[in-house]
Amino acid sequence: MAPFIVLTTLFVVLSLAGHFQLPVSYGWWTSLRLSLSGMFLLTASAHWGKRRPDLIKMVPPFFTRPDVLVSLTGVLEILGAVGLMIPAAARSAAVGLALLLVTVFPANVHAARKRLTIGGREVEGLAPRTALQLVFLAAAVGVFMGGPAR
Repeated sequence: MAPFIVLTTLFVVLSLAGHFQLPVSYGWWTSLRLSLSGMFLLTASAHWGKRRPDLIKMVPPFFTRPDVLVSLTGVLEILGAVGLMIPAAARSAAVGLALLLVTVFPANVHAARKRLTIGGREVEGLAPRTALQLVFLAAAVGVFMGGPAR
């Protein structure tokens, strides 16, 4: 739930700041890509912190080397977040992050079905986790679709 709160809070704050030209005027696309970037930086931080063992447990057992997969997805989240901050790279970063969201969805299903915990808190059920993933996916698609034409 924390990633959703970060995404929505940053989007509202950045949208208001852009509307009131603080520090400059910018629209929804900039607010969306920067808030999505903030969300992915938050989620990436768990890949090496005290929540790392919980993320490793989320990887379905048919994948080998879950520790490597957790590190790889963390690096990809950081690279995608940085890409979202660069207007010229944001659309490509959004595509990569959308694909990443789809790719890691089996881990979310596994975590929900096994009622795993992250940081001592039980993960949301499958329906709420799916809804959250769809919101994050929609945000990435929004960055891709709303960005400047190439």
